[in-house]
Formats: sequence, structure tokens, C-alpha cells
Amino acid sequence: MVERSLAQRHVFLRMVRFADIDSLGHVNNVRFFDYLEDARFAMLHVDPYKAGEEPFKDMVVSHHEIDYRRPLGFRAEPVRVETWVTEIRPVRFTVAYEIRDDQDLYVTAKSVIVAYDVERGAPRRLRQDELAYLERFTAED
Repeated sequence: MVERSLAQRHVFLRMVRFADIDSLGHVNNVRFFDYLEDARFAMLHVDPYKAGEEPFKDMVVSHHEIDYRRPLGFRAEPVRVETWVTEIRPVRFTVAYEIRDDQDLYVTAKSVIVAYDVERGAPRRLRQDELAYLERFTAED
């Protein structure tokens, strides 16, 4: 069993699709980035929107890192993509992920997300409401 942070984690359930499976019979390494993106979008856009809060907008990924722990094959039940925040800076934050079920850990990953001003074409400072939302999911890595 993997030791886990005590921070509140965002949990996104993701079905393994037939299209995710490669010729070796497991989820292709590149497809895991789709899992991370789906979870991140739910955490930062869909869930705040559903709660009547301002969704995160104008964010760009500046860095990804991923470690594959064990193969994930096709299955009927979803896997959990658990996401939490490990660092917040004035213009960026880092999210950590685990793709797992109750028995196994398949992937660990991190993404650095930068708040971006599209009109200026440059990073911007995180707003106070964004910072407050991220604090809900913050834990040391």
C-alpha cells in the first residue's frame, strides 16, 4: 500500500476505454496524459462551475512529469485519478496525481500550471479566489 497525503484530494473517476489500450494490452503511456487532463479540467473548471464558483480560465501547462508504476489493462470499473496541490506561487502552481484503485497504484505524476493572460501573451498573477480554491487541496509533497 502507498502512503498518502492527508490533504483533501480531488477524485475523478475515469473509465478505461478500448481506444486507450495499445498492442501490448495495456493503457498506452501517452493516453495517461488524457486521464490527467480530464481530472485537472474537472477539478479546476467543471467542479467550481457546478458549485457556483468562478471556474479557472486561461491556464497553461508548463511542465509534466510522469512515472509509470504498473500496467493498467482494460477493465469494467473506473480508476481514480486523485489530484492535489503541492506548491502555490504567485503565477503558477503544481498539482500532483495518482492514478489508482483500492489495490494498485498505476501512475504518479506532476504538472506545473501557469496562470496566463491571453491578451498580453504573458503569465499573470493568480487571483485571490483561485488561490483560495487551490488552498483546499494543498499539501506538502
